[in-house]
Amino acid sequence: MSRFCLSVHGKKVQDLTTERNIDQLLVDRAQHGDKKAFELLVLKYQRKLMRLISRLIRDQAEAEDVVQEAFIKAYRALPQFRGDSAFYTWLYRIGINTAKNYLVTQGRRAPTSTEADVEEAETFDDGEQLRDINTPESMLATKQIAETVNLAMEVLPEELRIAITLREIEGLSYEDIAEAMHCPIGTVRSRIFRAREAIAEKLRPLLDTAGDKRW
Repeated sequence: MSRFCLSVHGKKVQDLTTERNIDQLLVDRAQHGDKKAFELLVLKYQRKLMRLISRLIRDQAEAEDVVQEAFIKAYRALPQFRGDSAFYTWLYRIGINTAKNYLVTQGRRAPTSTEADVEEAETFDDGEQLRDINTPESMLATKQIAETVNLAMEVLPEELRIAITLREIEGLSYEDIAEAMHCPIGTVRSRIFRAREAIAEKLRPLLDTAGDKRW
């Protein structure tokens, strides 16, 4: 991240330019008719949105079409964006809804999950993160482990798959995921917990992990 100086009443004030600040500047420019600014946002988030949508829609061409449609919807809705949330959570929410609507129209709606007790999920200690095994030493130690994780994620119920993707692949906070998925943080914790448990269950035979031990 870069730093820049502002002069306020003759004094220099250092400020940290965050990703959210940069996005908001681009959004402001796009809202005032600067198409290049929106193109920069597209370039920045196209691959990330594609990665998320691909977890819901397997066909590459179909996923690309949905991503394009999501960006079109975002551009048309941009005048209503007020910055109450980060741009990327707003964009991801549009992407998720666009993908779900596409699946419905194609008669391929993914199964929804049954939520665990939210209060219990709120107090759940994250413990080891999925990213802890997503390292060169472990995740890429064997091709079989990597394939097992991917296959385990693919068969997760839709809401669990979205939540774990946003958390462990995109690195979003629980607050941002709750914003993107339109649900309480407790629900997000529940979904991520159960997604991790399902993936761990598939990995245990490969990692020779005790059945009652969480990774």
